[in-house]
Amino acid sequence: MVQTSFSDEIAKNKRFSILLVIAVSLILFFLVFFIIFFLVPELVVVALPLSMALIVVYTYSSYRFGDSVVLSATNAKLASGNEYQYLRDTVEGLSMASGIPPPKVYVIKSEDLNAFATGRDPKNASIAVTTGLVSSLNRQELEGVIAHEISHVKNRDILFMTLVAVLVGLAAIVSHLILRSLWFGGRRDNRDRGGLMVILIIVGVILAIFAPIVVRLVQFAVSRKREFLADASGVSVTRYPEGLASALEKIGGLNRGKMKVSEAVSHLFFVDPKKSSLDSIFATHPPIKERIRRLRAM
Repeated sequence: MVQTSFSDEIAKNKRFSILLVIAVSLILFFLVFFIIFFLVPELVVVALPLSMALIVVYTYSSYRFGDSVVLSATNAKLASGNEYQYLRDTVEGLSMASGIPPPKVYVIKSEDLNAFATGRDPKNASIAVTTGLVSSLNRQELEGVIAHEISHVKNRDILFMTLVAVLVGLAAIVSHLILRSLWFGGRRDNRDRGGLMVILIIVGVILAIFAPIVVRLVQFAVSRKREFLADASGVSVTRYPEGLASALEKIGGLNRGKMKVSEAVSHLFFVDPKKSSLDSIFATHPPIKERIRRLRAM
């Protein structure tokens, strides 16, 4: 396996984050323009500047508050009280060993074994774990999973992954609104519109159909390499590959893959929260068996 420089990967993640914001924001810009055009045609003159303003505001809000949106969407609650003291201590100890501030710690009530990290940078990060993970893993296994998630924070994967989660969801919603507006309100008006208007309608429909697919492809591309990198980076902290390998083995055997979470945030999790017959094609995570094989080859 080719060795990867963690500093190079961090720099690459920053560049990808910028490119992601630009690319998906452009898609969203045109989606918002078309929805204004279809729903309020009398505002078509101001549609472009209004669309730009809305996307700038939304993108900045995603950067600032995307982690809060993700935590709320997954019903994550602060891990407070004596019940989660060991969990908080583990996160704090591994964060110190990794050289980053300790993230806030959250728990999700679920029997499935899973976890994720979110935030915009190591100083503004959070880690969430399921109650099933805390109760089912032993100390070394739990440390392996937490070290993996802390590595996502340290490697600055979290901004990129959080932006993907928020922007994927918005693209799907706006595309759906465009198609609904055409279906219920646009057909009776189309005969009275000129050729340019018809062209704009066709372009809007094409964009509405393919935009969610494009941003989902971005989502699929985000996770696989980053998961391998976070596995290796986490092991460099714990110095115990078997802990993470054993955790993955246990998770593969126990998880039902039926967590009630949006597909928009599935790429954030330690393992895919939902199982599908098409996982080999559309999975946001590399196969668990391959991750175990690489870990035990270290």
